[in-house]
Parts: sequence; C-alpha cells; structure tokens
Amino acid sequence: MPPFFPEHEIQDAGLYADAYFERLSAAAKTVDRGALAAAGRLLAERAGQGRMIFSCGNGGSAAISNHLVCDCMKGIRSNGWLKPKVNSLSSAIELITAIVNDIGSEEMFSFQLTSMASEGDVLIAISSSGTSPNIVKAMRTAREMKVATIAMTGFSGGDTARLADVSLHVDTQNYGLIEDVHQSLMHILAQHLRHSHLTDPSLLGTLKF
Repeated sequence: MPPFFPEHEIQDAGLYADAYFERLSAAAKTVDRGALAAAGRLLAERAGQGRMIFSCGNGGSAAISNHLVCDCMKGIRSNGWLKPKVNSLSSAIELITAIVNDIGSEEMFSFQLTSMASEGDVLIAISSSGTSPNIVKAMRTAREMKVATIAMTGFSGGDTARLADVSLHVDTQNYGLIEDVHQSLMHILAQHLRHSHLTDPSLLGTLKF
C-alpha cells in the first residue's frame, strides 16, 4: 500500500471512512506482536512489584497518556487484585508550564522523572514522530535512572523507538492512524492486565471494562 494516506482526494466522507478503516487495519498489523507481549509482561511484573508506571506524550499523545492512567489504575482494579501505581507526566498543566517557562521545553518530562521515578519503575513514552525533544530527553533520563521504557511511535520511530527497551512501532505515515493504533495498544495492555489478574477468573467474559 502507498506510504501516505490519503494518496488522492476522496470527496465523500463515507468513502473516506472505508479507506481510513482499511488503512487502520493495515497499520495495526505492523505492530510487532512479540514486542506487545513483552510490554504486557513488563507491566505485569513491575505493577506486581509495586513499581510506578509513568506515561508521557504531547498533543494527542498527551490525551492517550492521561487516558492510560484511568484504564491502568481504575479499570484494572475493577474485580481484580492488582493495584497499579500510574502517573501521567502530561497531566499537571501548572507544573508543566512552570518547567517550560523557567527551565525549558525539553525538560518537561525528564525534570518530573528525576523527582518522582526510581530504579525499576516504567516509563511509557507516546510519540507519533518519535523525535519530540522532550520525549527523547525523557527516554535518555529514564535510561540513566534504570527506569524501564516502552515506546509507542509511528513514522520512522526516531530516537524514541531506538532508545526503548520495548518498541511498539506503528509503520504508517498518518497521525490519525498512528494515534488510533496507540489508543488501541493502551486499551489492549490495560485490558489484558486486568483480565489476567481477576479475583475470580470465572467472571471473564461477563465483565465490561
């Protein structure tokens, strides 16, 4: 399939939807399933140890980062025994703007990590381009602090994908498609964690997430 979407004008929104969903399915298939399984194991291990799980992202990726907190904290605890500790570094606008104004935009997430993270924690970095300076700096800081990293990227993946312990890369060139797959990956990881840690496994198949 052509690398860019759409490759030609589509006048009708309904036809555009058909083409979009076709490309979305193709984009989702590019995510390495072995890497996704590794991400699930890492989150289960560290959450079980009581380690912190941090997330970060800019723009639409910030929304996914914040949504992850809800699904990975409240969602997983519903009918389950696992109690993950999750914090989005994209959520505190007062702190973020103070860091950007007084220190610099590249320090937006790494500054928070140096105050809150410890060796053995996990950082989930979400960046469609994989090249955002504040995300790359957070990945480097995490490495220095021996914080495990999971990257969700698109396009070329950039340094974010290359620095990650586990890389969940979406091989497509459209921000909407990448963000949609990243959102799905977040739901997949959260729901799988919940279903594998139910207090009563017989409830599986009867629960709404």
